[in-house]
Amino acid sequence: MFRSATSFALGALFLLALVNNVLAGTAGCGKTPTLKSGTQTMTVNGKQRRWILRIPDGYNNTTPYRFIFGLHWLNANMNAVDGGNAPYYGLKNLAKNTAIFVAPDGLNQGWGNSNGEDITFLDNIRQKIDEEFCVNENLRFSLGFSYGAAMSYSLACSKAKDFRAVAVLSGATLSGCAGGNDPIAFYGQHGVHDSVLNIAQGRQLRDRFVKNNGCQSKTAQEPSNGSRQRITTVYDGCKYPTQWTAFDGDHVALPGDNGADSGPNSFTVPAVWKFFSQFE
Repeated sequence: MFRSATSFALGALFLLALVNNVLAGTAGCGKTPTLKSGTQTMTVNGKQRRWILRIPDGYNNTTPYRFIFGLHWLNANMNAVDGGNAPYYGLKNLAKNTAIFVAPDGLNQGWGNSNGEDITFLDNIRQKIDEEFCVNENLRFSLGFSYGAAMSYSLACSKAKDFRAVAVLSGATLSGCAGGNDPIAFYGQHGVHDSVLNIAQGRQLRDRFVKNNGCQSKTAQEPSNGSRQRITTVYDGCKYPTQWTAFDGDHVALPGDNGADSGPNSFTVPAVWKFFSQFE
C-alpha cells in the first residue's frame, strides 16, 4: 500500500513537471522555423527596423530555450553587440547553445523610444521569436550598456510580465519608463566615477525595482575612487532576486578590477550569466 501511494505521488509530480514544461513553451515549439541566423528586418510604425538573430547550434524545436536581448550603447549598432571578442556582452559564449540571442538596431544609433516605438519594436521581435521558435516563456531576458541599459530598464518597466530579468549596466532613465510598477528580477551595475551617466542615475533605476520587488531596505556600500574594488549588494526579502554592483571605474560596459575594459575577462560576464542562469 505504501509503495503504491508513493508511486502514485511520484507519477503525479512527474506529470505536473511535464505539464509545466509544456505550458512554458511558446507557439513555436514543435514547428520548423522559417528564420535563419543572421540579419532580419521588419516594419514597425512605418519604419524598417533591423535585428540580428542567433539560433543555437543543434537547435531542437521540442526544447524550450532561453531568449536574450542584447541592446547596444549610443553611437553603436546591432553589429557591435553581435560581434567583437565578447558577443552579447560575453553571454553567448557562456550560454553554450542554450539560448536564442537577438541584437536589435536602435534608431539613430540609440534608443530614444519616442512614443514607445522601441518598446513596440522589441515586443514585435519577441512575438516573432515566440511564433518561430521554442522559447521558455519564463526565461526571457534583456541586458545592455548605457543607452542599451536604459532601454532594458524601459523594457522592465513596461513589459515586466514578459521577462524574467534584466541586467542594467551603467544606465539611466533615457528611454522612459512606462508603467514601472511590476516586479522583475534586477541586476544593476555602475561605476562610482562614471563621467557620462552619474552613478546617482543608476541608483534611481535600482531603487525602483528594490521597491517593486518588495526588498528589505538596505544601504548599498560603494567603493572609494582609486580603491580598485567592487562591492555587490544582494537585497533580502525580495519577490524576485535583486542585486547591485558598484565598481571603481568610469563608464565601462565590461570592466575589470582595475576599472578598465576587460572584455570577456570582465567580472561582469560571469556575474550576469550567474544571475540569469539561476532561473531554471
